Amino acid sequence: MALIFTHRFKKAYQRLPQTIQNKVKKAIRLLVENPGHPSLRIKRIQGTDRIFEGRVDLKYRFSFEYDNDDILLRNVDNHDECLKNP
Repeated sequence: MALIFTHRFKKAYQRLPQTIQNKVKKAIRLLVENPGHPSLRIKRIQGTDRIFEGRVDLKYRFSFEYDNDDILLRNVDNHDECLKNP
């Protein structure tokens, strides 16, 4: 399983504070190792068929979709901003 980082994800990630970036790295590692990990709280984004959200912490989320055997990371931001444009 390969991770594919979209340009938007990379750009949003760079704007995050270092402490949040570290949490994002941990969440992505957990996503690859165990997508069912309870701390991620993975769920489909309402109104979409293929886009999911994962939890970084209480405030931040990341969005992704499965592309065959790969994971396409779409966005990372605070909860409202991430889900407004997953």
